[in-house]
Amino acid sequence: MSDHSIAVAPMLDWTDRHCRFFLRLLTRRTWLYTEMITTGAVLRGDRERLLAYDPAEHPLALQLGGSDPAELARCARIAAEFGYDEVNLNVGCPSDRVQSGRFGACLMAEPDLVAACVAAMRAAVSLPITVKTRIGVDDRDSYEALMEFVGRVADGGCRMFIVHARKAWLTGLSPKENRKIPPLRYEIVHRLKRDFPELVVILNGGLTSLEQVAEQLRRVDGVMIGRAAYENPYLLAEVDRRFFGLTPPPSRHQIIRDLLPYVELQLRRGTPLHCVTRHLLGLFQGAPGARAWRRHLSEHAHRRGAGIEVLEAGLRQVPEPVAA
Repeated sequence: MSDHSIAVAPMLDWTDRHCRFFLRLLTRRTWLYTEMITTGAVLRGDRERLLAYDPAEHPLALQLGGSDPAELARCARIAAEFGYDEVNLNVGCPSDRVQSGRFGACLMAEPDLVAACVAAMRAAVSLPITVKTRIGVDDRDSYEALMEFVGRVADGGCRMFIVHARKAWLTGLSPKENRKIPPLRYEIVHRLKRDFPELVVILNGGLTSLEQVAEQLRRVDGVMIGRAAYENPYLLAEVDRRFFGLTPPPSRHQIIRDLLPYVELQLRRGTPLHCVTRHLLGLFQGAPGARAWRRHLSEHAHRRGAGIEVLEAGLRQVPEPVAA
């Protein structure tokens, strides 16, 4: 198993620090990624708010959006100062907002620029510099174009590519549609690994079960799970035992009990309860009481002054399995 054999995808508006701390209670070995943060935000925004995290979140990668090599190098140095374990460049996001900033999937058409960005970051820090990309963009979707892109960026010093096995349409499809409508083509990512055996190739897109994960790990170096890890987070609880031989996972109830001290700390810092609980709605997915849990959190966590009693009462809505 490589260090990056299983990861949770960076998801804008979702994989914030509260989500990541929660996910880390489910799995110690899965790599976690921040939401994409633009170079402009890192360099000119509220850096402490944007980049701060709990040490428990390691291993943790910072995903950057940008296309200016000098700015990306500065951001990579800042990431190193904050203690991140990896810097990942977003070359896969298809949103209009991203295109207008000249980063995301539109950069697939500029492999030399991406290579220069990687080289600048590699020169600035000793952290791994990785790239998350698609299999193609618009009409630039031949396998030859993908090989050219990966080869050129690898020449810039990138040794790990996370490949979403769909192409991206920059016009005509929304970001949400781009996650579902272009067909998944896992065989393209498998072929890429065969043609670049020296690179670490991580497959992303459409994985919803650990059986699928195990199947893909026979063909590529790692997998990245996206929406399924958010909608059904307890899926991750079996990762450490199944793939790394670690101890059995805690129960869902125990996960929440383990989370309470963190929630109390955040409340003391002025964080509204719902900023944490919004990430917990799917924890009981597929278990008795899941609907009552979701409803209780949705109805009570937004209320002024809501505290951990909301979570404690929510747990009472859900039957706790008797330990074997």
